[in-house]
Amino acid sequence: MEALFITDIGKTEIRQVETPTPGPGEVLLTVRHVGLCGSDLNTYRGSNPLSSLPRIPGHEIGGIIAERGADVPEAFSPGRSVIVIPYTACGACSSCLAGRVNACRFNETLGVQKDGGMSGNLVVPHDRLIVNEQLPKRHLALVEPLSVGFHAVARGSVAPGETVVVLGGGMIGVGAMLGARARGARIIAVEISEAKRIDLLALGAEQMINPQLENIEAILSDLTDGLGPDVVIEAVGLPETFRSAIDLARFAGRVVYVGYAKSEVSYDTTQFNLKELDILGSRNATRADFESVIDFLSDDPLLADRLISRVFPWNAADQALAYWERHRNETFKVMVELPDGG
Repeated sequence: MEALFITDIGKTEIRQVETPTPGPGEVLLTVRHVGLCGSDLNTYRGSNPLSSLPRIPGHEIGGIIAERGADVPEAFSPGRSVIVIPYTACGACSSCLAGRVNACRFNETLGVQKDGGMSGNLVVPHDRLIVNEQLPKRHLALVEPLSVGFHAVARGSVAPGETVVVLGGGMIGVGAMLGARARGARIIAVEISEAKRIDLLALGAEQMINPQLENIEAILSDLTDGLGPDVVIEAVGLPETFRSAIDLARFAGRVVYVGYAKSEVSYDTTQFNLKELDILGSRNATRADFESVIDFLSDDPLLADRLISRVFPWNAADQALAYWERHRNETFKVMVELPDGG
C-alpha cells in the first residue's frame, strides 16, 4: 500500500509500505479521509518535539472497517464507517487511574509519537473506534479536532449565558467556540486573520477582535460591563497569548490552556492570587467529547462543510502540507481524501 511520509523538514513523499494485518482485538481500516493538524504542520516544519522523522502523519481519521481480528465484537464488522480515537492509554499511570485517560502520561498519538493514518490502511484496536454511519464520510475526520476544543470547554465548566473568550481561530479554537455555543454561552473570538472574520461570526462568535488592529481590553470591558469574560480559552500556543489569557480573565474567572507554548512563559503571578483564578490545562479529548461533537455536527451538517477549506486527492497528498503552510491565515481544515479500497 501507499503512505505519505514527512521525510525531512519541509519534505514529504509517498512511499510503498507493507499492508498491516490485524491481531487479536484489532481491526484493519481502509482509510478514507485524514485531516491535517497543527501537530502535523509542526512536524513538517521540524518544530514538533514529540515527533521524529520520518513519520507518517495524521490523527484525524475517518475510515471503513476492512477486516477484524480475533476477539473483536460483531459491532465492528467489515463495511462499517468509523472515527478513530488516536490516543493510547496505559491504564496504570495516575491520569488513567483517575479516569482521565485522555491525559495518559505515556500517551502515543497516531501521527505524532507513532505513525499515523495517512496511508491506505491502518490497524487500530477496536476500543479506539466509534462506529458512525450517519455523518457524511468527510465529516468523520472533523470529529477529533473539534473534540479537543469541546474538551477545553468542559474543562472550563462553561455554563449557559457565560462570556467565553477564545484566543485563536484555528480548528482547536473553532472547536472551543462551537463547544461553548453548544452549552449556550456567549462567544468572543480573538484572531489576527481578517480572512477568518466572516466565517468566525457565522460559526457563532458574537464578535471577532483583531489584537493587531483593536484594543482587546477596552472592547471586552465594554462588552462585559467592565467585569471581563468568565472564561478565557487559549488556543494559540504563544507566550504572549498565555499571558494575555491571565490579564483578560475577570476576577474569580477561569483560564483554560489548550495551546502548547513553543517556549517558556514568564508571568506576573500576582494576578493568579489577586483574581483567585482557576487555571486549567486541557489535553486531547475523551470519548464523551467525541460523542458530543458527533451530536453537534449531526444537527448542522452545513457547518461542517464550512470548516473544510481544501480537500486534496490522494495523488496530490504530498502537496497538502506545503499548501497549508502557504495559506495558513485563511484556512481552517485541509483534508486528504483517499480512494476506495485504499
